[in-house]
Amino acid sequence: MTTLIKKNRIESIDLLRGIIMIIMALDHSRDYFHHSALVEDPLSLATTTPFLFFTRWITHFCAPIFLFLSGVSAWLQSGRKTKKELSQFLITRGLWLILVDLTIITLGTTGDLYFSYFIIQTLWAIGISMAILGLMIWLPFYVILATGLVIVLGHNALDFAEANHQGDYPFWWQLLHRQADVPLWSGHHLFIFYPFLSWSGLMMLGYCFGKVFTTYEPAKRSKILIATGLGLLVFFAALRYTNRYGDPLHWSVQKNGVYTFLSFMNVQKYPPSLLYMCATIGTALIFLGLVKNTEGRLSKIFIVYGRVPMFYYIIHFYLPSTINIILYLSRGHSVADGLKGIPGSPWKFSAPGEGYSLAIAYAIWITVVITLYPLCKWYDRYKSSHPEKKWLSYL
Repeated sequence: MTTLIKKNRIESIDLLRGIIMIIMALDHSRDYFHHSALVEDPLSLATTTPFLFFTRWITHFCAPIFLFLSGVSAWLQSGRKTKKELSQFLITRGLWLILVDLTIITLGTTGDLYFSYFIIQTLWAIGISMAILGLMIWLPFYVILATGLVIVLGHNALDFAEANHQGDYPFWWQLLHRQADVPLWSGHHLFIFYPFLSWSGLMMLGYCFGKVFTTYEPAKRSKILIATGLGLLVFFAALRYTNRYGDPLHWSVQKNGVYTFLSFMNVQKYPPSLLYMCATIGTALIFLGLVKNTEGRLSKIFIVYGRVPMFYYIIHFYLPSTINIILYLSRGHSVADGLKGIPGSPWKFSAPGEGYSLAIAYAIWITVVITLYPLCKWYDRYKSSHPEKKWLSYL
């Protein structure tokens, strides 16, 4: 029974992680290939369509679920690592992820060989949160839980301070809670895409929630997951309706019911608001609670992606980026034009207003995901057959 519980638990998490990894590639395909990606916000109700809004909004699930599941995985590792081993692993892997984000991912996303911009985004948020958690695990469980709750429930109180703020924000504030373009040295910038405060709180809650997976039998665990998920969605709907707290983007009545619903669901990701986290994590918990069988053919395919998230994450940027460069050059631009990029922007080999229909972006997304499958399957087998190579746990 113990073996069965462990297997189902791990595979259900890998299944969910695999699904969000695939969805993540959709957003990046839209960024690279859709003609309006650089000129219009897909969440702007003044210019978007319901389908374009949905294409962007569904990818909101990716980052918070990945952060949350990283916390859960850290808890699961505590069953086979000493506290010292786990702390060292979380800190060193966290620092490694930050380095990868600043170098490998920045190059893959911008195409800028000169690193005019260093961009800290998803891996930075995971890495700094993981390093903080590596220090936090020495504290009592309920201190970690309370800290995570205070951050997640309370960080939107900072919105009120920001609304009344005048002038520049200090660097430390920008790292914590506000996107920023920070000048470094001549011609170089640091773009803070993912302020980390609320992400760190979410990972702490994921770590604490991991206890549910090791404490309860599958039937009881499913009930807890579903009940908690439903509770978060009800809390989201009730608090969102008030328009008073939990997200700086207020909703309003629009030209019809569909657009009013889109306004209601348009919550802030950078940094992730309380309501944003409730909507995404609530849905994820319900999914985990409903999963009963991971043996289906489609589930097995998704699980392959979910077992090698770091490997997938890196190469899933470089493949569409390469396709984008080829298509950019095919439209008559030169390499010099591509390296020059958009003035004041980190993105190279891009031109505002150029690109393709949303259908083409979807087709490229599906092509990228299918192409990556054999590579992910090979790496999964290689990693599983070489447990003695500890460095593989960092990729």
